[in-house]
Amino acid sequence: MADASSPPSPAPAPSPFAEEDLADAGLPPWPAPGSRDDGGGGGGRVNPLFTILPVSALAIGLVLLVAVAVILVVTRRARPRNADTAGASSSGDGKPGASASASSCGSRNTRCGYAAAAGAAGCIYVGRLGFSSAAAAAPARRRGAQVFTYRELERATGGFSEANVVGRGASGEVFRGRLDDGTPAAIKRLRLDHRRQGEREFRIEVDLLSRMDSPYLVGLLGYCADQSHRLLVFEFMPNGSLRSHLHPPATPRPQPPLDWQTRLGIALDCARALEFLHEHSAPAVIHRDFNCSNVLLDHNYRARVSDFGMAKVGSNRADGQVVTRVLGTTGYLAPEYASTGKLTTKSDVYSYGVVLLELLTGRVPVDTQRPPGQHVLVSWALPRLTNRQKLVQMVDPALKGQFALKDLIQVAAIAAMCIQTKAEYRPLMTDVVQSLIPIAKPTPAMSCSSTPLRPALEHVIFMTSAHTHTQCGNKAA
Repeated sequence: MADASSPPSPAPAPSPFAEEDLADAGLPPWPAPGSRDDGGGGGGRVNPLFTILPVSALAIGLVLLVAVAVILVVTRRARPRNADTAGASSSGDGKPGASASASSCGSRNTRCGYAAAAGAAGCIYVGRLGFSSAAAAAPARRRGAQVFTYRELERATGGFSEANVVGRGASGEVFRGRLDDGTPAAIKRLRLDHRRQGEREFRIEVDLLSRMDSPYLVGLLGYCADQSHRLLVFEFMPNGSLRSHLHPPATPRPQPPLDWQTRLGIALDCARALEFLHEHSAPAVIHRDFNCSNVLLDHNYRARVSDFGMAKVGSNRADGQVVTRVLGTTGYLAPEYASTGKLTTKSDVYSYGVVLLELLTGRVPVDTQRPPGQHVLVSWALPRLTNRQKLVQMVDPALKGQFALKDLIQVAAIAAMCIQTKAEYRPLMTDVVQSLIPIAKPTPAMSCSSTPLRPALEHVIFMTSAHTHTQCGNKAA
């Protein structure tokens, strides 16, 4: 113990912190006056955190700058390739893609190729029906669907004059018109109702026809969605509908009847149209209202199918059924669809069979003015299609016997299979096309099938006749 009389030891240097504060913070004691930090260790050493943190922050900043630069370079390089893909046109090679002139639908007279979503930015009806990009066909009629104002179409039709009406239906009127560039067109003005059925049909037709391009479908030139107006602009078919030729109205100057070879060509064109819808679209498209009023004829009497307002996209399931409301034209509805609402591509095959019977007989599907037993064309014709003598008797009198018997038998066999009561007994439209090609005597432009050759339909066994070699009329060369 120190002696109380010994001189006191010098006092420690004053510290701005209390001892207990230094102990709690884990910091070294405040250095004594005159001591210098020579880096030799002990309480004078600099904390390494003050050196590591600035270096780490600098390194992280450099990494982030490099990463941002890489992302910008990759994005800038990828953008032109995507734009080229979206803007690729299908002219000539049949590959899907948007029109090279595709642009937003908001501006006046702009064209909009709907096949690629990237090229159709701003289009109000893109992607409604769920087509895959691989299934989207070329843009509408190679020139794109053009957006028209109501004033333009009003001017094209002479103020929607009654003199320019070429057809009327439940959904609206069709007018003959001439666009500002001189193109003749058929302008369909849809009638909107409280159920908005006209609006639905408008959207379906714009979406479907903007995605599909086939010489056997009527081309969509454009549309108008100006306020409450809904109009569709189609290619003009100068020879009207098939119905106007097979069942002409009582006029002082009726149209001349279609000859046999022209009827066969129309049957083949219609078969090709349905083949394209059923077997070359993914998913398949079911027309649902195929009838002779919706078959239009161009100046060469080549047929094109129109009116897709009731069309449905088929199911990808094994049975291919779509359950929906029963819509269509009386006399053309397949039995299973009319009774259950189950719609398949075979429903269109049945409707095609009815049109084929109209081409053969010149009769309408339902005619209550005829004698009992002949009101419904299908039930009257089906038993006669397998009897050679009765078959010749049921042919349209307007043909005046100018047809080949073997061709008549072949067409009757196809019709008999298409109108079978059970859907599974009906053929595919590809088989119908291959069966009609040999007898339709197509020109070289028509002879190229859209599918590889397949065996023709098996003929229906006809009852023998003593005059198997008889030819009815002049056989076409």
